[in-house]
Amino acid sequence: MVSQIDKQIERQFRVEQFLYREADLLDSWEWGKWFELFTEDVRYWMPLRRNLQRRERGTGQLPTGLEMALVDDDHTQLKMRVQQMSSGRHWAEDPPSRCRHLISNVVVVEEDEARQELVVRSNFIVYRNRLEREVDIWAGNREDTLRRQGDSFRIASRTILLDQNVVLSKNLSVFF
Repeated sequence: MVSQIDKQIERQFRVEQFLYREADLLDSWEWGKWFELFTEDVRYWMPLRRNLQRRERGTGQLPTGLEMALVDDDHTQLKMRVQQMSSGRHWAEDPPSRCRHLISNVVVVEEDEARQELVVRSNFIVYRNRLEREVDIWAGNREDTLRRQGDSFRIASRTILLDQNVVLSKNLSVFF
């Protein structure tokens, strides 16, 4: 008989492996395969961050959905970005960058059995090197809604919260 703890361990393992495989696809420039991990109703969203005084924390630190965004893509827009990156004609990626996506602190925070969805939070560091001397490092966290599909998942939504509120890189031709 499988215990509840065994089920949670298996679920955690499956979620982590899914996120690690996703990161590997990005690091391998397999954007088409990466794009297939998303649902048709996806929202891929990176809102701008604000600096808040200590007394303001908890009064708007988390995004509400109404903020301006660095990225706010639906399935069609995300597909266009992937096609542009895959085309070989993306000026900001010629020559292509070398990227590494590091994912950690993966936590399943909510499970909706009826919808077959999990809400998962994780931390990330994305390292990018271009040409000889251009280095960008982004750190932050993500909140994903993963929808079960067979033995795996698809990403139904992703909210990306950078720890920095000013993006210092020359471009954002990278996926998180």
